[in-house]
Amino acid sequence: MSIYICHLFIHLLGCNGVQDVRLTSLIINYKEKALESPLGSDLTRLVRVWRALIDHRLKPLELTQTHWITLHKICQLPPERSQIQLAKAIGIEQPSLVRTLDQLEEKGFITRHICANDRRAKRIKLTALAEPIIKAVNNVIDSTRNEILNGISQEEIKILSSLIAKLEKNILELHNKP
Repeated sequence: MSIYICHLFIHLLGCNGVQDVRLTSLIINYKEKALESPLGSDLTRLVRVWRALIDHRLKPLELTQTHWITLHKICQLPPERSQIQLAKAIGIEQPSLVRTLDQLEEKGFITRHICANDRRAKRIKLTALAEPIIKAVNNVIDSTRNEILNGISQEEIKILSSLIAKLEKNILELHNKP
């Protein structure tokens, strides 16, 4: 129940005197508890069930979650992206990405070649074989997103996105503090 609903109950019940003090105390306690809520766990759970739904829908393509997330991120980066750029975009360490890229290369979805400017870096390129797979992955991701967001207004989505951006900014600032 939100603080606004609590205020509505106070108004509708016409509370006064001692009842007002008790109810106000409950509201303040509720508000404090809301601030202590496991928001991080809630966000983690949301991402996990969202990805699990996409994973379930992509089962016919025989891709692991790591594979389709990697292919999806490759599409979002500029052409000839490096493994380092991809690892950062996914949010994992480069060594963790290498095994997935090896598997995608074995399936014929990507090729890797040494960067002309930096012989230590490898560039990733999608193959023609990957195109229909990526199209299917992106269609499932887009349609699932639309279904999940059904009934949520554009304004609510903007507010949520803004709050997430603020949380991320705060986390990055804390991370960069000495």
